[in-house]
Parts: sequence; structure tokens; C-alpha cells
Amino acid sequence: ADQINYCRKDGGNRMGLFDFFKGPDFNEGIETYKNTKDAVLLDVRTQEEYLEGRVPGSWNIPLQEIQKVERLIDKAAPLFVYCLSGARSRMAVAQLQQMGYAKVTNLGGINSYRGKVER
Repeated sequence: ADQINYCRKDGGNRMGLFDFFKGPDFNEGIETYKNTKDAVLLDVRTQEEYLEGRVPGSWNIPLQEIQKVERLIDKAAPLFVYCLSGARSRMAVAQLQQMGYAKVTNLGGINSYRGKVER
């Protein structure tokens, strides 16, 4: 396979063509969340998945119940959304934006998380 060369922040310099299509970097997103005033970390997985392991400080509102956010979180609050792989968080972000939340970031999936997991 053809390789594309460029310098990455982590020091690596060789990436396959498909690496350009990867989603957001979950771990960098968590750092941004931690450094954002009044931010809310939203886990849109099922309650069962959430209880198996979650990012400390996250709120669990499953994708199927995303409309509950309007009763719980101010529309001005920056939201950082994640799930297992990034598919549900992508759908949740679109719904949240339709609901009027302007500061919404899709972190992608917890499956690439390297930090402490809370149970």
C-alpha cells in the first residue's frame, strides 16, 4: 500500500492513506474538555455500557434519550460527547445542534481512551 509521509505531533511520520479518515483523537479531546470552563462530558452509550466503565466526571444520557439534555444542561454550556466507537456520538452531536446547542464536540469512541476508567 502507498504511504503518505508527514510529521505528526506524536513524533511518528509514516501513516497509511486511510489514517486520514480516522475520527477525532479521543485523548486530546478529553484534555480539551478538562481545560474548557463549564464544559459537560456526555456519554451517550446505554446505561449498561456506562456502568461497565466510563470517563470520570461524565454524564450518561443514552442516545435514545438525548432530548433529556434540554431539561438538564444549559444551551450555552460546551458539550463534549462520546460513545463506544464514535457512531452514536456523531448522531447525538447532530441532534444536539438541532436542539440549539452551539458548542458541541464529538470526541468519538471511548475504545481509544488511554486514561483512568471509572466503574
